[in-house]
Amino acid sequence: MRITSIAILLFYSSLLLSQNFLSNKKFKLPKEITEASGAYFAGADSLWWLNDSGNAPELYRTDGGGVLLEAYAVPGSLNRDWEDLTASPDGRIFIGDFGNNGNRRQDLCIYILSRDGQLDSIRFAYPDQEAFPPPKAEWQFDMEGFFYYQDSLHLFSKDKSEQSFITKHYSLPAKPGTYTAQLRGQLELPKRIVTAAAISEDGQTVVLLAYRFKMFLGFFPLTPADLFLFRDFEGTDFLSGQMQRKRGARCVMPTQYEAVDFTGPNTVYIASERTPLFHQKAKRRKLPLIETDAQP
Repeated sequence: MRITSIAILLFYSSLLLSQNFLSNKKFKLPKEITEASGAYFAGADSLWWLNDSGNAPELYRTDGGGVLLEAYAVPGSLNRDWEDLTASPDGRIFIGDFGNNGNRRQDLCIYILSRDGQLDSIRFAYPDQEAFPPPKAEWQFDMEGFFYYQDSLHLFSKDKSEQSFITKHYSLPAKPGTYTAQLRGQLELPKRIVTAAAISEDGQTVVLLAYRFKMFLGFFPLTPADLFLFRDFEGTDFLSGQMQRKRGARCVMPTQYEAVDFTGPNTVYIASERTPLFHQKAKRRKLPLIETDAQP
């Protein structure tokens, strides 16, 4: 199937966005999606995925049960460190090649795949990063989550300093060009670092997926993941909204949940990478309608 078919499928399947179309509580992902790092749910049989660094520059489409339907090589792109996936109402797909584990990258990129198959890009830098890399205590320039909203892209950083749990909110124009991102705000989450982000179709709820690597009893590794919801914010000042916390997953062996997207007004799916002991999978989570405890 030609790459232009991506946009055609997205266009028609977008009619289903208002429905809570996925009924499976959880499902396995195919072997091609071993390191699911981004997701965009466009319809019942149009669940789009990408793998992160070390994998081919391809997008994958599965049905609502995780069966692989198509794989698309994105021509002219490189997968330096793909970390998230989003789309605009007019069918453009945005691929975040902005993973920055060492906080030293100066080639940050977001690919834009248009409905006609044309590939463009956004090149950008952070306004508050002056050294590449900065001192380890300032490693707050990794990026793993973003979404499209009102002609802009909103990015949420991952704190690698090991001394804090700060996520920074940046924004960029959703059109090709070279920019300095705008720093919109920041927030320290309770012992979690952000790995994915999504916004509801009505623009009323933002979700950040975040996890923490920790040792239980000093030797047993755990990676608990949670969802942080933001509502009642003004404009696009998302992090100033009312925050609620929802348990995402408790993992008895280390794994990483790095993909999230809405499938309905109060339902999301989160997805994890493959580990030597566990298959890569997606899980449905219903979001709370009332405030929950936001303490660690």
